[in-house]
Amino acid sequence: MEGSLLAAPSAFGDLERHRRELTAYCYRMLGSPFEAEDAVQDTLLRAWRARERFEGRASMRAWLYRIATNVCLDMLKSKERRARPMDLGAARSAIGPIGEILPEVTWIEPVPDRQILIEDDPAAVAESRETIRLAFVATLQHLPPRQRAVLILCEVLHWKAAEVAELLDTSVAAVNSALQRARATLDEADIADAGRGVLSEHDHDLLARYLDAFQRYDMDALTDLIHEDATQSMPPYELWLSGREDILGWWVGPGAACRGSRVIPTVAANGSPAFGQYKPSESGSGYDPWALQVLEIVNGRIVEFTFFLATDTLFPLFGLPARLAA
Repeated sequence: MEGSLLAAPSAFGDLERHRRELTAYCYRMLGSPFEAEDAVQDTLLRAWRARERFEGRASMRAWLYRIATNVCLDMLKSKERRARPMDLGAARSAIGPIGEILPEVTWIEPVPDRQILIEDDPAAVAESRETIRLAFVATLQHLPPRQRAVLILCEVLHWKAAEVAELLDTSVAAVNSALQRARATLDEADIADAGRGVLSEHDHDLLARYLDAFQRYDMDALTDLIHEDATQSMPPYELWLSGREDILGWWVGPGAACRGSRVIPTVAANGSPAFGQYKPSESGSGYDPWALQVLEIVNGRIVEFTFFLATDTLFPLFGLPARLAA
């Protein structure tokens, strides 16, 4: 039946309906929403061109995942792994040097939830959010590419080992061995379970208080909202900070130019609340884009700030305006 679908004029629509889940898979493999989109586009194009050779012996979904896996493995052959600043070195002092600007391809990039989550099952959405968290995606990048594919397919998408073995043209024993090694790497990473799911009423109140306090640049009010062991990073800079004291020290020290910023909510990023930050323009009129802020909340406190400064690419992706008027 699926073979006849691929022969029909509407075949590309049948392929296209898998786009969102394929994008989520490729994002976990590659760590970039832009590369994931390129990989999915290549996958669908290869599938369309090969539609006459599809014999329906496997499901269309499995066939597309096979193509997508090969596309991602090809893309990863010549690339260094993406990371977060805390993966590359020790935390820095709030009054120390900011560090180098590293190339865009160095960093894990955020993805809008709406681009990869299928919202028809609340329980599945909550589980999916945990497996697109920035820390989880960064840890995946430590795995060799084929091992990474095995872990995502088995642990995230719940494929059987035999299905993964067929997709990768390998044995069930090899899949189980790769999965065991991948699990050990994740265990060593000791990724904290945020246990977020849907934000609670208290979390929404916390975020409202954060927006108000940040825009007033009220350090006393912010102190009450930030966990004492919180972290902050700011790709593409190497700099990252550990601890509320250093974070607030940075904000009133080297980062004091953020005073007077406007901050507006946008769609969630990697299962976390996200905001567009605009600093007062040096022209004296309006506000210029500065960062996509992604916050992580645990037990009623903000435990992590990631300020992504690549606003030229990320603000359009998240539907944020190019600048704010006065």
